[in-house]
Amino acid sequence: MPLPVRRHLFALGAAALAGALLLRFLPAARAAPAALAPPPATEAPVAPGGALETAVFAGGCFWGLQAVFQHVDGVTSAVSGYAGGSAASARYPLVSSGVTGHAEAVRVVYDPRRIRYGQLMQIFFSVAHDPTQLNRQGPDHGTQYRSAVFPTTPAQAQAARAYITQLDTARTFGQPLATSVETDKTFHAAEAYHQDYLARNPGDRYIVVNDLPKLDDLKRLFPAAWRDKPVLVGQR
Repeated sequence: MPLPVRRHLFALGAAALAGALLLRFLPAARAAPAALAPPPATEAPVAPGGALETAVFAGGCFWGLQAVFQHVDGVTSAVSGYAGGSAASARYPLVSSGVTGHAEAVRVVYDPRRIRYGQLMQIFFSVAHDPTQLNRQGPDHGTQYRSAVFPTTPAQAQAARAYITQLDTARTFGQPLATSVETDKTFHAAEAYHQDYLARNPGDRYIVVNDLPKLDDLKRLFPAAWRDKPVLVGQR
């Protein structure tokens, strides 16, 4: 079975597998255009010296999440991986079972002189995923697809919690956010075949339906942050 079909089906039984395969090949509408969330009222301070900083986000399949941040100006690296579980279980077949504690995530390295952590969060909540969906994202279900922020510093944790509260208080999305803030968690890079997946497979049906609209929304809602040429893992 080719990888695009196998992508999210490891944990399914025979009957569920047959149904999931059927759904994969039925026509599907593109996602509705995203709406711009307000910028955070609280920003994480920049570390002295202007050194590169790291952020980790999770929100559904890491293929689209990685691609979004690869097209953000000021991002120097975006790597797909797993956050929230142990190193021993940070392997795709195990993570896909939904019992390892991991979430499919993306580690974003960025230049804070060009883009701030608050702007990355605004992009994450606006276009990278739907933060109101609990333990799912589009066609993908399970805790491994949860919406989560994995702060790498106490300042990021404070800023993320404040932003979630801000969005919930303003009812920006019409319902409470399902996004968790999970501290002291380690990120583990995913297998090579998951890296740069959208850039290498732009015609994949899953990508066309679920992820290319995110790039359209990024370019439309954040034109100043958009970069045409993505920063790819395979080019580093």
